[in-house]
Amino acid sequence: MALLLGLLLLLNPGVWVRGAGRAAPHYIVVLGAAQYNGKPSPIFKNRLEAALELFRQGVAPAIIVTGGKRPGDRYSEGGVGCGYLRARGVPLEALVCEEQSRSTWQNLKNILPVVRDHPVLIVTDDPHLPRALLLAERLGLKARGYPVKGSFSSAYYQREILLTLLARLGFTDAYSDPAR
Repeated sequence: MALLLGLLLLLNPGVWVRGAGRAAPHYIVVLGAAQYNGKPSPIFKNRLEAALELFRQGVAPAIIVTGGKRPGDRYSEGGVGCGYLRARGVPLEALVCEEQSRSTWQNLKNILPVVRDHPVLIVTDDPHLPRALLLAERLGLKARGYPVKGSFSSAYYQREILLTLLARLGFTDAYSDPAR
């Protein structure tokens, strides 16, 4: 029981949100999720809406939306997400669309040339956030996280716990980015 409690504390997003200290983020980074024929999936839409609200509150001056295409897709997640935010009033000059990545590792790795040393706020689902912040730390990003709440399946939580544990053991790069 103590081991399980320890693991839960280790994986709790609240522990990881401290990652970049108190520096104001320069970018809000929305991690990609499924899109269906040019429309964001419900999970992706929730992430985009959270980022939009943070942007409107002045949390950061720009938003990066990540995500490429899956086999057979006509649209990229990043492109769909940028279009969604643009249609809701985010100025084009405040958007960066990363459209090549196929994994969380690639989402974060591909934004490095844009982000450089600027602090970022990663917006993703509550179960996904610990792993995303761990990967961001591995890549040298100055990142904090914003957990998007929702009704997530226990399988999603279990998957993310397993992948986060594997990442902590050093298997993340190989799992997330086979080209490495």
